[in-house]
Amino acid sequence: MATSQIEYFDLRKAVGKNRLIGLWRALQGYHLHYLGANISLGVAALAKTSVYLLLRYFVDHNLIANDQTYPIPLIALGFLLLAGVEGTFSFLSGILASQSAEGVIRRFRNFFFDHIQRLTFTFHSRTETGDLIQRSTSDTDAVRRFYSEQGVGIGRIAFIFIINFIALLNLNTQLALISIIVVPVILLTSLFFFKKLTKIYEKFQEQDAIVSTRLQENLTGVRVVKAFARQDYEIGKFDIENKEKYRRGVQLSMMHSLFWPLSDTICNIQIIGGLLLAGTLAIKGTISVGDFLAYSGLIAWIIYPLRNLGRLIVQTSTALVSFDRIMKIVREEQEPLTTGSVLDTPLKGNITFKNVTFAYEDGNNALDDVSFHCEAGWRVALLGSTGSGKTTLVNLLPRFYDYDSGSIQVDGHELNTLARVYLRQNIGIIEQEPFLFSRTIRENISYGVERPVTEAEVIAAAKAASIHDSIISFEHGYDTIVGEKGVTLSGGQKQRVAIARTLLKNPKILIMDDSTSAIDADTEQQIREALESLMVDRTTFIIAHKIQSVRDADLILVMEDGRITQSGTHSELVQLDGMYKRIFDIQTSIDAELEKEISYVR
Repeated sequence: MATSQIEYFDLRKAVGKNRLIGLWRALQGYHLHYLGANISLGVAALAKTSVYLLLRYFVDHNLIANDQTYPIPLIALGFLLLAGVEGTFSFLSGILASQSAEGVIRRFRNFFFDHIQRLTFTFHSRTETGDLIQRSTSDTDAVRRFYSEQGVGIGRIAFIFIINFIALLNLNTQLALISIIVVPVILLTSLFFFKKLTKIYEKFQEQDAIVSTRLQENLTGVRVVKAFARQDYEIGKFDIENKEKYRRGVQLSMMHSLFWPLSDTICNIQIIGGLLLAGTLAIKGTISVGDFLAYSGLIAWIIYPLRNLGRLIVQTSTALVSFDRIMKIVREEQEPLTTGSVLDTPLKGNITFKNVTFAYEDGNNALDDVSFHCEAGWRVALLGSTGSGKTTLVNLLPRFYDYDSGSIQVDGHELNTLARVYLRQNIGIIEQEPFLFSRTIRENISYGVERPVTEAEVIAAAKAASIHDSIISFEHGYDTIVGEKGVTLSGGQKQRVAIARTLLKNPKILIMDDSTSAIDADTEQQIREALESLMVDRTTFIIAHKIQSVRDADLILVMEDGRITQSGTHSELVQLDGMYKRIFDIQTSIDAELEKEISYVR
């Protein structure tokens, strides 16, 4: 994993039962910044409290007692200095908190992005893309807000409460004790709403992920939607999920709406009661006018932050839910890419399957007692109906999945003892539906090669895949930006760019999953001619549905329901009763009829 230029933190270190401890662990490297942000808020709070104490001194000594020990200009300067200290340290706290929050979340995103790439194919087959996007964006942002707002906000309130309570005790012990009667009530109310909101917000985020998934699927398949004029059907499906999100969102808003009036009422009762008592004591002469004015500011400076503490506690529930959702993915085991052996000698491509059985998570065997052997450089063709196990078989070779029983050997070495990264560096795959990145054509062709690639190598691969002439016809040639999923290219052009990408990688084992399905007959013939020389000394697996694509193979495997029902060469299988002969007869008949129709047109 190249992390030398990337700020990286292994989030698995933050996994634990206590989410708050996990959030603190995730701050590793930013602990001092975050503590500095909270301490700065404490200094700002001390300066604010000192303003009220200075006000008390000013009223009692300068105004009432006419004591000019500290003249009014000096007192005014004190107010300005305190305001400056409060503003400076509040600003410093904001800077430190922002640096901590953004730095930590940058590492969150880096790890999450990298972690998702390294999870198993099994995980990705059962997890929706929209849900992962939701966790990496919305949930991550909720955690960022916790660090930048809620975490430091709770620290700020703690400092404010402690400093101002000490100041109140200095004014009058009775007033101080009466002024915090409401504190347990506010805390208990906040904890009650915290528990309620945690459950509601978790359900809301789950539904939000479903809505994101529906949107992602619709945008991905927008051409199909338009082609079948199914816009009304799609908005109907989307509205069902969106309406459920609306319902859960209303529940969430209702809980917030209940909390604020309730907390405001409790806080205002406390403030009014405190001011009435303080006013009574001032009238009786128990406390001075300056004490009363100072108390008026200090009680508000205690109660309203406590009200905000309730808000922060409630909002923290959303951050903890989001952190939990992120950690659920972090807990998933990464695919061990480097675990296993790396052969000292170059891979040749001798492959043996012996009684191999494999089942996906549903428990049904996708492959059942599969056995065959091919020599290095052979072309092995896989023929069968959809779901017969052809793609599953080739997916075992790069260890996208590990077989349950039996044995697969590559050059005499058990497959599951070889490192995945080694196998994938030596295996090239051309998918049935190729994926191109939104980058230049040059970048797409050279994507599979880790070493620096020359222009001549890129062009040679493109020529071998019969795509060079098409590329140079574009205004920017090889620097043409390919649109999302290659939408600026035709289906055949995308397929040929994918073939060029695999050819440049120069793997010892080549897997072609019906890779000529999107190519016209003339181009297909050009590619086949180019591949003839390139397939020399390269073990090639060809998945196809047309006999024409597999008849020159050294070994043809006919698959039905996860089993190999026939194996041999074309000349052998065409003489035997079975699926291969039936497919051959049907396709031969269709070709003959088509040729006959064409001859009539001529």
